[in-house]
Amino acid sequence: MGYAELHRRSIEDPEGFWGELAAELHWYKPWDKVLDDSKAPFYRWFVGGETNMCYNAVDRHALGPRRGQAALIWESPEVGQSRTLTYFELYREVNRLAGVFHSLGVRKGDRVIIYMPMVPEAIFSMLACARLGAIHSVVFGGFSITSLASRIDDAEPVLIVTADAGMRKGMPVPLKEIVDRSIEAADSDSVRDVLVLDRGLVPIEMKKGRDLDWAEQLEKRGMRYIEPTPVQSTDPLYILYTSGTTGKPKGVVRDTGGYMVALHASMSHIYDCGDGDVYWSTSDIGWVVGHSYIVYAPLLKGVPTVVYEGRPDHPDPGVWWRVIEKYGVTHVFTAPTALRALRKFPDQWMKNADISSMRILYAAGEPLDAPTYEWAKNTLGVPVIDHYWQTESGWSMLTNPVGVEQMPVKPGSPSVAAFGHNLEIVDTDGNSIPRGEKGFLIEHGPLPPGMLMTLWNDDDRYLKSYWEHFKGKTVYMSGDYAIQDEDGYYWMLGRADEVLNVSGHRLGTREIEEVISSHPAVAEAAVIGVRHELKGEGVLVLAVLKQHIAAADRDSISRGLTQLVRENIGPIATPDAIHFVSMLPKTRSGKIMRRVMRAVYQGDNIGDLSTIEDDATVDMVREAVDLLKGDL
Repeated sequence: MGYAELHRRSIEDPEGFWGELAAELHWYKPWDKVLDDSKAPFYRWFVGGETNMCYNAVDRHALGPRRGQAALIWESPEVGQSRTLTYFELYREVNRLAGVFHSLGVRKGDRVIIYMPMVPEAIFSMLACARLGAIHSVVFGGFSITSLASRIDDAEPVLIVTADAGMRKGMPVPLKEIVDRSIEAADSDSVRDVLVLDRGLVPIEMKKGRDLDWAEQLEKRGMRYIEPTPVQSTDPLYILYTSGTTGKPKGVVRDTGGYMVALHASMSHIYDCGDGDVYWSTSDIGWVVGHSYIVYAPLLKGVPTVVYEGRPDHPDPGVWWRVIEKYGVTHVFTAPTALRALRKFPDQWMKNADISSMRILYAAGEPLDAPTYEWAKNTLGVPVIDHYWQTESGWSMLTNPVGVEQMPVKPGSPSVAAFGHNLEIVDTDGNSIPRGEKGFLIEHGPLPPGMLMTLWNDDDRYLKSYWEHFKGKTVYMSGDYAIQDEDGYYWMLGRADEVLNVSGHRLGTREIEEVISSHPAVAEAAVIGVRHELKGEGVLVLAVLKQHIAAADRDSISRGLTQLVRENIGPIATPDAIHFVSMLPKTRSGKIMRRVMRAVYQGDNIGDLSTIEDDATVDMVREAVDLLKGDL
């Protein structure tokens, strides 16, 4: 069965399509109903079914024919260490840690925040939570005190799992210290215990009565076996926070059963990955790609997964290629940002390693530009597949379904709708538009398995953020502009809301603006995303200073603003440029003309902007352009 027929069936008969795929996995109790859409858009999959993600990802293989096969491969150029665990060794480690969690009182439905570097113990922690039915919330190890504190307040975890430090280009990132200060800054007092993995990288202070040493606790409380807790298919597996257009991050809630089925199916249908393959997603477990394709999908499929601590160009630009050679990696999933970074260096770095095991390269997180695509395809000599998805989707929304039918590649396009996704391009009123015209990418319900259930403790925000964009129409709003061409291929044109995509990581402009505006010298600020050669989108700050501020102070203010952003959000949000302007260009209703600012800064054609700024006359746009050109 080819792509078109299979996709059609997934839309017209979702219960039959997904029910057959779900039967390939272990269920303690079969589902009563494949899809419950009675409370749409709160869709629920495999209602009444009971399962356990950890059992399916670990026990099913460790207690079967894959017992001695590699499951998790850890490589850390940062500390010069590596480690390979078989499925049975992974099973043992997860059980030991689950015993620690259980003895600390962690139970089904409890939240556990994981603030860890890219080490095997981070994956053990995620799986141990899943084993107990606890809800994990992994926070990227580069996020700041303020960011972590806001997640503590929202998720109210009973336990935080962390390490003394992570490493970034040879420099330690003091994670335990950030956890200490975040707990102090948070309003919530839910945290009972902090479990600390001491890697010997930096000195740490342990708070008596709260902080627990990892090694000591494994020795004292670790168990050889903890029975997996059967959970409802619709029970949450994790909360993953993503930036929104307001200052408060959105806690995306992922279910257990639907997500499990979608990921398992995607390894065959999309990634064409199975026995004999080695899968490497170069992401971080703090992001959705890491959740889905470092941890759960490869393990569900019974495929070795590479966990990598480090950068693509440290200690040198050949390190990734040596990892591929060392472990015989067949499938690589990375971000265009990383490819652009490696493209800067001579191809000899790649040619010095034997990467003949590699069969295919996947890219996602941001649009893959045509020049980078051509470079990767020609130098690697393997198919390069772009695909598109979101934190909210958990897996591909647009893809080239290689496992079913490899379709012709159009450089710059993530191809066609993935199975189960009923997508369309619409105008500002939510009405369908002809192919070839720019509009909003939306999705008609029911959302397929694996997509977000809701937002943590905020059903109203879930509805408002995703389902109430168009008056009188209940459709899922992706937040992205796109075009669908005559062949049905989609072309992504960037965010329609005020969210930046920096190196594949989503950052809310509002949260950066709030930090910038907190500086005593700043009267008003706007943050926009601009084209960046390596990161895809860079952070541009335009700030209006208070009248009494002298021009000579601008350099020190600029440095102070940069430091504020790094401290309050994290290094990932560091501004690429800060410009001080006399005023921010606005429409008559007070809306900041972000697209005008972006166009002026990038040197884009201004002529056609007058029609896309709401409530702005042509004269207002021209005036704003002239003003900005004078300031910049």
